[in-house]
This record gives sequence, structure tokens and C-alpha cells, in this order.
Amino acid sequence: MKIKNIYKYLFAAILILHLSSCNNNTDADQLFDETPTTRINNQKSELNTALLSSQFGWKAVYFTDNTVLGGYTHLFKFAQDGTVEMASDFDADTNVYKSEYAIQLGSTVSLTFTTKNRIHLLSESDNYPIPALRAKGYLGDFQFLYYGQENGEIIFKANRNGTEIRFVKATADDWAKLPQNLVMEQNVIGSDDRPLFRLLETTDGTTTHKFDFSFSEVTRFAESNSIETGYSISYNMGVGYTPTGIIVSPAVEVGGQKLSNFVYNDADGSFTATGTGGVKAEIKYSSKPLIITDDYKNFLDGKPQMVISFITANLYTAPTTSTYFKTLFDAANATLPANQKITRIQIYFNSAFGNYIEYRFAGGRPSVYHNFTTSADDTNKRIILTHDSWDNGSAYIPAPAFLKNLDDEFFNAAGLYLKKEAFKIQFTNNIYTVTSSTNNFRTTTYQL
Repeated sequence: MKIKNIYKYLFAAILILHLSSCNNNTDADQLFDETPTTRINNQKSELNTALLSSQFGWKAVYFTDNTVLGGYTHLFKFAQDGTVEMASDFDADTNVYKSEYAIQLGSTVSLTFTTKNRIHLLSESDNYPIPALRAKGYLGDFQFLYYGQENGEIIFKANRNGTEIRFVKATADDWAKLPQNLVMEQNVIGSDDRPLFRLLETTDGTTTHKFDFSFSEVTRFAESNSIETGYSISYNMGVGYTPTGIIVSPAVEVGGQKLSNFVYNDADGSFTATGTGGVKAEIKYSSKPLIITDDYKNFLDGKPQMVISFITANLYTAPTTSTYFKTLFDAANATLPANQKITRIQIYFNSAFGNYIEYRFAGGRPSVYHNFTTSADDTNKRIILTHDSWDNGSAYIPAPAFLKNLDDEFFNAAGLYLKKEAFKIQFTNNIYTVTSSTNNFRTTTYQL
């Protein structure tokens, strides 16, 4: 065959293949036939249909930032007229309120709550739970970028920080039982009738590990660090409330399983998440500290000066500051003028002036000082403070009656546990906790 004939047949074959491909439209061709505007409008219609499709609306447990804050349950019932009924467990007000929403078009489709409602409480910069979040609020958003649907859930990401939010179909029970979330909150905080000490215990079916557990009610955030030498795992998690327990984020991973739903047991105050094959995580009480240290020895006579200070502005909300301490502290403050509250409880050991507790106040009210001596209970690893005298810096004074109940706890005859904690709060100062050996009194202090 001549070369020119080979080229002729080759050209004909290529032409046939080209014409064949032009006559076979594919889904990809149809996809790219859609303009960006068409695709966005289709997404808008898809989201609108989904929002209106659930009889009882939608539920979202919104963890705005699970490295520092917990989860806040929100219920939404969307209407065709652009209004939405909403309720949340952000605070004690679980009533339903109506506002407006819009499905907006931008670089992507978003659900935006355009008029004020419960969701906006998480995004107000002047409404913050701890000093570290000053001018940031609860890190929440009211514009959710639409990312599709999966297993009947609507997936969004917050425009503010990209946090994922999942809407699941709500039930009539979700609306009726929302107030029970706040009842559960009290179980997470723990009553004064329960022991002060808590732990997180995990088992993978074979091996058990124990972690300390502290919870901050103002941030809904929990911290758990291993108490075992050579085992450095920690679980820090945001906590959301449910009528039957809690949900945590990130999940507690045990034996390759992720456990996030904990069920409450009122008999012993525990919360348990159960996996398969014997995998379990349990938050439960302990009648004594998980670790009893020798830290108290650093405060005894003959040691260098040590000063530790409870500073109200920074440590009142610390997760290790107990409810019982705050109850006594608030009661003492309630007897004082509004501008003269307690700002510090500063404890001096082995100073040039001896050992004493300084109660410092705002508003020009002068400090008062409770002088004491120390002794050790080496068997139980406790320090005992014994009353010596009161003074105002220039003369002895009678014991201030308004401080009695608070001050008495520092002078418990059974002694106190002093512990240098591994964590820091806002500053680089070491943290020491001062804990009663007989009740739920515990305060948090900076080493100065």
C-alpha cells in the first residue's frame, strides 16, 4: 500500500472517532454546560427545600471552637415566608423566638440569620465568658456556608472560622425537652453533695487508664490529663448538654473508637460512653484526690518564701475553683458595698512578717490580715494552718465577722492539700490549688 493511502485511511478513522464523540453527550458535558450562576441557584433551591422539609425543624449542637468552648444546642423551624422560630440552651431562657433568615448568594450559598435571635448571642463581641475571649465573645457566627447534605443531615461551615455545623432533623421531644439540658448542666457541674474530685476513666476492653477531670461551667469546657507516669495522653473537650447526658467534641478516642455521647447515671453522678468490644469511657467521682503530692512541704517553716494568690478577676471562673468556695466567697462579698468587693486572697508563707492571709478589697477598703502558724500531716500529705491573730497592718483587730465562713475553711483542723497544677491560666505563673481534706472547698491560686 502506498504511503499516501495509509494517510488517507488514518485520517478517515480519526474523523469517524471525532464525529462519534461529538454525538455522545456525557454527564460531565452537561455539568460544564451549567453556568456558575445556574449551579449556585440550584444549590439555593436545594437548601431552601431541605430547610423546609423537616416537620419539626432542625437541631444543631454548635461547638463554636472546641479547643476552648463547649456546645450550644439550637432548634430551628424555618417557614416559607423567610421567618424562623428558634430556641437554644445558651442560658436559662429556652423560650421560642421568631426572627428572619435568608438564603444568600455570594461566592457560595449561605444560610444567614438576618435579624437578631438566640444564635446571635454566640457572636456578640462584648458578651464573653472569660477574659481570654474579651472582644471575641463566644466565637460564634450567624452566617453558615452551605456544604451539601449527608445521611439526611445538612452540612454547614461557619463563615467566621470554618467550624463545621451539622443540622439534624429535630423531633417534637427536642423542643419539649430543651429545658432539661439546663437541668443536666447542674449534674455536669456537680452538686455540693457529691465528692469534689472527679476522674475520666477509659478502657479499651483490656487496659484501663485514668485522667483527672475538671470542668468550667462558664465555657462548657473540660480538661483531662493522665495521672499515670509515662502516659502523656490528654483529653480536652467541649461539652454540650442533652436531656440524658452530654455530648463532647472532639470525641474521646479509645481503642480506635470515637466516643462522644455520654449517658448520665443519677445514682452515682457518673457519665458513661460505651463503644463495642468492651470499649468505654466514664466520668465519675472519687472520694480523694487522684494524685496526692508532696507539694505541701514547700510551704512549711524553714522553706523559702512562697506567695500564692486567688485573684478574683482571673481565677473565680477557673475550672478548679469549686462551687462551694464560690458560694462562701459570694456570701462574704454580699455584705460589702458594691465598690468594695474582695479582689484577692493572698497567702504568704515564710515571709519577713511571718505567715498570713491578706484579704484585699476594691474601692479603697483597707486590707486585713490573718496571721497563722503551720504544721504538717506527713501521713496524709497535708498542711495545717493554725490561727494566731488578726491585724489591719498597724494594729491587732477582732476577726471580721463577714469573712468567718470563708476564712474558717483555710483553718480546717484536718488540713489542706496543696498541689502545683500542670496547667496555666492566662499568665505563665504556676497554678496551685488549695483543697480541703474534708469537704468541697477548693480555690485556685497563682504563685507570685
